[in-house]
Amino acid sequence: LFVEGENQAILFNTKGFKTRSITEPDNEKNLYGPREGFTESLMVNLSMVRRKVLSPDLKIKFFTLGRRTRTKACLCYMEGIVNRAVLDELTRRLEGVDMDAVLDTNYLSEQIRDARWSPFRPVGDTERPDTTVAKIMEGRVAVFLDGTPMVLTVPYLFIENFQSSEDYYLNYFFSTFSRWLRMMGFFLTITIPSLYIAVVAFHHEMLPFQLFVNIAAERVGVPLPAAVEAFVMIIMFDILKEAGARMPSNVGQALSIVGALVIGQAAVEAKLVASPMIIVVALTGITSMLAPRLNAPAIYIRLGLLALASTFGFFGVLVGLSCLLIHIINLRSFGVPEIRLRGELRHQD
Repeated sequence: LFVEGENQAILFNTKGFKTRSITEPDNEKNLYGPREGFTESLMVNLSMVRRKVLSPDLKIKFFTLGRRTRTKACLCYMEGIVNRAVLDELTRRLEGVDMDAVLDTNYLSEQIRDARWSPFRPVGDTERPDTTVAKIMEGRVAVFLDGTPMVLTVPYLFIENFQSSEDYYLNYFFSTFSRWLRMMGFFLTITIPSLYIAVVAFHHEMLPFQLFVNIAAERVGVPLPAAVEAFVMIIMFDILKEAGARMPSNVGQALSIVGALVIGQAAVEAKLVASPMIIVVALTGITSMLAPRLNAPAIYIRLGLLALASTFGFFGVLVGLSCLLIHIINLRSFGVPEIRLRGELRHQD
């Protein structure tokens, strides 16, 4: 680069690498809003953020992580909006990462997260530039890593598990209703099996008489107790779901249909399971899709509540839900409570 009147020139490193084109993320598809997603190139990702935020208050701080890989990483935040305590704590934790290789943001997430034994994630992730910019403008800090399209955002509140970037491109009436559905879906996916077992095994009086008679008639000839039957069917459903996810798309869809329809129908006709249990497992699987970010913790919570319901009935379910609520309330993400008003997240210097 030659500048008029200067006796020196600037040399730039312009070599490039083959990268994937910018496409919409498969895990965060929207009907409305931008259709672009991050790639594996750090500089391309930063350019997409800079294109949306032209303010000089957008700050970028680079790091080098991994003793052997020497992976480039950076923090992105808005000066004057970011919570300085969160920024300083995140910087301290990143500087303390001591690993041979840092190949993905999940490497960092496991190293810098709070409450490592909690099933819930205190660190958010996204592949969408518009979502990342929205988080930054709310006072959060984004962590970019070269070689991966996933971007971390901290702090991460529990309510964000039920949010979608598409909510901000739709009318707030419909967006609010959609979030209520996601919250209700998470509650149902962890409680439907346990509530069914509690009613069938302990609290028969909770059911209308005719419904109880129908369920009892369906269970005639089934060799397994209702609790064991629920455990087996839920684990089988998770096996089918995992097998479908690991297979190619066409084969995975066929496997899911065969597993859900053919095997389920054959099991009912062979009197291995009762038909109400098929309905319970199907509702559990459908409602789990409403909050995909909570699929992993929902598996453990669902089985835990089912074990309590099989032992203590409704009392065990209430104890389990109370412990879950207490745990969520006491979670922290870089010092910020998981349940907190959005306006309290901001901190002006």
